[in-house]
Amino acid sequence: MWNRSKTSLWTTPSPPLIPLYLAFLLNHLTSAVARATPSPYTPTDNILLDCASSENSTALDGRLWIGDVNPEFFPLEHSQNQASLTTRAVPQSPVATQVPYATARLSLSPFTYLFRVTAGQKFIRLYFYPNSYPNFDRFKALFSVKAGSFTLLNNFNASLTADADDDPGDTIFREYCVNIEEGQRLNITFTPSAANAYALVNGIEILSMPSNLYYTSSDKGLFFVGQYNQFYIDNNTTLEMVYRLNVGGRSISAYEDTGMFRRWNQDDNYFFAFEQSVVIANTSIELKYTKVPPYTAPDEVYTTARAMGPNKTLNKMHNLNWELPVDSGFNYLVRLHFCEFQSEITQQHEREFLIFIANQKVEPAADVIYWSGGNGVPVYRDYVVSMFDKEGVKKMNLSIGLQANPQDWMTVYTDTILNGVEIFKVSTCSLAGPNPDPLPLGPITVVPLTPPTKSKNNRRNIVAVVGGGVSGIVVPTILGFLIFWWRKNVKDSTETGNSSLPSDLCRYLSLAEIRATTNDFDDDLIVGNGGFGNVYKGYIDDGTTPVAIKRLTSGSKQGAHEFQTEIEMLSQLRYLHLVSLIGYCDDGDEMILVYDYMARGTLRDHLYNTDNPPLPWKQRLEISIGAARALKYLHTGAKQMIIHRDVKTTNILLDENWVAKVSDFGLSKVGPSGMSKTHVSTVVKGSFGYLDPEYYKRQQLTEKSDVYSFGVVLCEVLCARPPIIRTTETAMSLARWARESYGNGKFEEMVDPSIKGEIGIRCLKKFVEVAMNCLLDNGIERPSMDDVLGGLEFALQLQESADEDVGLNAVEIEALDNEKGLFPKSTLDDCDDMSSSSGGQVSSTNSNSRVTIMTSGEQSSASTNKDSGKLMSSGTIFSGIVNRSGL
Repeated sequence: MWNRSKTSLWTTPSPPLIPLYLAFLLNHLTSAVARATPSPYTPTDNILLDCASSENSTALDGRLWIGDVNPEFFPLEHSQNQASLTTRAVPQSPVATQVPYATARLSLSPFTYLFRVTAGQKFIRLYFYPNSYPNFDRFKALFSVKAGSFTLLNNFNASLTADADDDPGDTIFREYCVNIEEGQRLNITFTPSAANAYALVNGIEILSMPSNLYYTSSDKGLFFVGQYNQFYIDNNTTLEMVYRLNVGGRSISAYEDTGMFRRWNQDDNYFFAFEQSVVIANTSIELKYTKVPPYTAPDEVYTTARAMGPNKTLNKMHNLNWELPVDSGFNYLVRLHFCEFQSEITQQHEREFLIFIANQKVEPAADVIYWSGGNGVPVYRDYVVSMFDKEGVKKMNLSIGLQANPQDWMTVYTDTILNGVEIFKVSTCSLAGPNPDPLPLGPITVVPLTPPTKSKNNRRNIVAVVGGGVSGIVVPTILGFLIFWWRKNVKDSTETGNSSLPSDLCRYLSLAEIRATTNDFDDDLIVGNGGFGNVYKGYIDDGTTPVAIKRLTSGSKQGAHEFQTEIEMLSQLRYLHLVSLIGYCDDGDEMILVYDYMARGTLRDHLYNTDNPPLPWKQRLEISIGAARALKYLHTGAKQMIIHRDVKTTNILLDENWVAKVSDFGLSKVGPSGMSKTHVSTVVKGSFGYLDPEYYKRQQLTEKSDVYSFGVVLCEVLCARPPIIRTTETAMSLARWARESYGNGKFEEMVDPSIKGEIGIRCLKKFVEVAMNCLLDNGIERPSMDDVLGGLEFALQLQESADEDVGLNAVEIEALDNEKGLFPKSTLDDCDDMSSSSGGQVSSTNSNSRVTIMTSGEQSSASTNKDSGKLMSSGTIFSGIVNRSGL
């Protein structure tokens, strides 16, 4: 079963301890060998900046670092600080003598580096050595770092971080991924967090990366662990590398990477097994990069791995496990690298196993040969997981578990395999995590991260704190604790003004920045208004990023609570069809929200009372589907159900590509939790014309209240009429008018005259069916947003079919429909004249009527049941849905 001629198999040994200088020499020799082979990837931008150095220097790995006195990167006339200090480090470890740690730029006020780089996705790597520099107290290195609009570090305590990690040299390394748009500069700003604090940096590395190496294309979503939707890592996202592990193998230096100079660490400190595990390797195999590019990971990652080995008992939950501490309150991209290199495993099903992430099963039958297509073919799998826990918890363990699958009779080898792991923190605003706790007084103890249920050869015990002798730690520890306490209790007026909001939720913009970008709130820059106040168009980040700035005005209908709710909701939600919150300003009486600028404005701007040309029908349908996806995500895709409570056409925004994005979460509420709770009792809030009548009468909020409001939106999309229809004498809600028009047989009057010739009859009937069922008085009878989305997607299929059928006769249309899996046109002839069909009627006074237009070869009909228990299920209503994918 185990071929040892090509595959070496051994239990993991303890690495020998070697002097630091010997490690440097070994790394240098290894790098020299690696340079003989061309790298699979050559970056367009490759900048190594040795901060505060007046000359260029060569590092041990042979890479050239440029001194930052070059005005191309650090033009002092553009810096807020005209006297940013430079200094040479006082060596306290062998690492500190090396580039870029030998010099540091320190400043008591903000300073900015400017990088002119090509467009595309970049690595940003920051190097810090918080040392006792002349005239600078080590424990006052407290600062924030921003790259353009992204907050990388916030109130970052460099000394506490260096003391708490496992680097004996007290150096700090951070790696980020950002996207730079065409014509945009990369500005990196360092800002002290208080009047007596200072910012420092020793080195900055900017490196291009291949497109979509860690980002996703617009049509490719990732598996969201425990959620019902896909997750998109688009160009508006920034990432922080948290772990990059060569599972079962040695550490791989930056120069041995595939041209991107990534560091791959051993996994020993994070791995444990319930039983003895094995490390397997095959250094002679010739890898075939047919599924992933050769630059994805070094060859060595794919030629070493961990496995259980033969003859393992399988009565444990996870046979192999990795525990990786991460900051709570963020989403994480988890990439698992695989390659079947054992010569005896060549066919599908020969080795299948289970994969768990955060204790949730993500793969019930992982088959590397099935994913890759053959032996020796590298492949990876991406997952996104949310790590949210109760307030006050700084760190959580992100677990990765592998378990053999003995229940699959086709499996020849009841075993597992894993070659590499990469984990990234993901955010659209701020990646800043909490600082470590101050070091404890007294003896330093070693604390296992997981319960001691492992075998004696398991070496996965993480040192909770690392430090020097007691005599050298007591005084610095007290100082560190005082600074940590001060940082938690004192607000910096230059950063947060009078804000009581947590600064790490999203980017904070000063009132001065807001006034500058809006020309002191010039009325000529107003692009919209609502109950919250005016919306202005502006530009931030040196005029490179257009934004929409929403300003709370005095006397507005919303206040501080809605302002904070908006920030908290949008800072924790990430989805393609939700508007992105960039930042906020909370200064005195000013409460301001800053969003991505939506170039096409609101959906209402394109329906009525506008100079814009009317939207084509198919585009209206696609926009409706996008908004429905957003609401479905809020109801079922987020960790907790979220009820928007203010769904309307002015809160559906359109970007330059006409992609719909739901906005304005100031009135949103977390939905009921637990089996016993079906609603949230709350004061009625919302917009007139969209309010759910059941919610209005009972003050009981459910997700079906959003469904009702969305039904009004669908009526606006179809009819191009406002939610309240006013005449000289009366006013009527659009929902009531639409239901009465439909019930009275005035079906054609409902359609916007500008699109009457564009809508296929079957698409129209399906769309009306969805809208009318959303508007039922009793919430329990309304469809879920999942069913609404399914109905709209089917309506789009019907419209596309109608577009393809243009010019065909009835016989040809019927043949094509049958071939596509749609119903034949002849089956709907009986319901063409809806005014004469009792099945299509909905009485505005009969709240128990459900509209049903059968789409599976049956006649159109409607059922009216006084007993809600006899109502048709939503699955029956939308039985015509075909080819649902990607949701």
